[in-house]
Amino acid sequence: MRSIQSLLRTPELAGSEDSRLRLLTLVWLRWIAILGQLVAVLVIWLVMQFPIPVGYCLGFVALSAWVNVALSVKYPARHRLSVRSATALLAYDVLQLSALLYLTGGIQNPFALLLMAPVTVSAATLPVVSTIILGLIALAAALLLVYDYWPLPWYYGMRYEMPLPYKIGVLSAIGAGMMFIAFYVWRLAKEAELMSLALAATEQILAREQKLHALDGLAAAAAHELGTPLSTIVLVTTELSRDLKGTPQAEDVELLRDQAVRCREILQKLTRTPGEQDAWYARLTVRELVDEGSQPYRGGPVVVAVDAGPDTLASGTGVIEPVMLRRPGMIYGLGNIIENAVDFARSKVEIRARWSQSAVSIIIADDGPGFAPELIETLGEPYVSTRRQNALKKEGKAGGLGLGFFIAKTLLERSGATIGLENRAEPEHGAVVTITWPRSSFERQDASAIA
Repeated sequence: MRSIQSLLRTPELAGSEDSRLRLLTLVWLRWIAILGQLVAVLVIWLVMQFPIPVGYCLGFVALSAWVNVALSVKYPARHRLSVRSATALLAYDVLQLSALLYLTGGIQNPFALLLMAPVTVSAATLPVVSTIILGLIALAAALLLVYDYWPLPWYYGMRYEMPLPYKIGVLSAIGAGMMFIAFYVWRLAKEAELMSLALAATEQILAREQKLHALDGLAAAAAHELGTPLSTIVLVTTELSRDLKGTPQAEDVELLRDQAVRCREILQKLTRTPGEQDAWYARLTVRELVDEGSQPYRGGPVVVAVDAGPDTLASGTGVIEPVMLRRPGMIYGLGNIIENAVDFARSKVEIRARWSQSAVSIIIADDGPGFAPELIETLGEPYVSTRRQNALKKEGKAGGLGLGFFIAKTLLERSGATIGLENRAEPEHGAVVTITWPRSSFERQDASAIA
């Protein structure tokens, strides 16, 4: 848990911290904006031949170009901006666009909607505080452009002027669109970040499991290296035992030889290939899978009751119990869900395992507070807590981050399982988790199933 929490302690608002916005990204976005502004000014001036303060407009466009050139010269392309620097540069973009709009009709200019662009970029890459600051700057600039601006470029001798209520409506639309798009983009970026952190934590757990499996190879290598000196010890002690026969030391030498032989036999077991290992340990029945997953949680204050048997309604009583290859990911995922049920149960957790000709299912039910109804559809996503927080606070229990359930669900789904979540029907209380495998997936015998 500590390693997972450490992944979440990433400072966001400190000015010295780097943001997720690379300088190269911001420079390219500004070049696109510069090109668009230049094309718009030239089309209005040369093609449509509307009167426009072209000198001032091109001056502000050139200023942005010089800012881009200066940033590209001073910093490498892969430089990651600090939060303060990124916020300042996006604020400049808002003010530069506001200046162009001021020269070309203010809020009446159709391109006023582009004031939302820097705020959207901030919502995707910067902390919420920076986005709020940029949003306020953009709204303040838009409000100023409602009342103070140069005339909108139009035909000679004509002045195009929208009524004030319409301008206020445009301002309101910009503000509403800015808030909606910024929130939507922020939400998507946040979910992507949480998913990335959750997958990183999952990879750490799987890497730990892989290291445990790698110990088998290290043990085999050690056994191979120790085999030769142990054989020498056995040979020498055999000769000493023959030479010292009838002396007081003969019994000690015989004991030393027996122990050396025993060590060699143990090492020979370690050098067996995976195919030669104990078949009873390498394979699990449904009952053994449930017993192994629930064993660490028995003997506590919460009763863990296990009931395993064929699904008599689906296939009758004569169905052979499925047997699977030992899969650490499946065992870990099942154990995690059982642990979650034990943590939140008041007194009892019931585990029912059933199998038929076509499917294997394990149902885990507790008598705790149950799942929050509004969260059942989103459970299994990272950092979505699986229980009613208010009920947990009353019982003095801390709500989880939801990451453990995400990892368990991911590992079980990789084995071919589907996960179903529901609450017990009234008047009973508690959560019910149903894990179902197609029998062919459960009994899969290929090498990848072991992972």
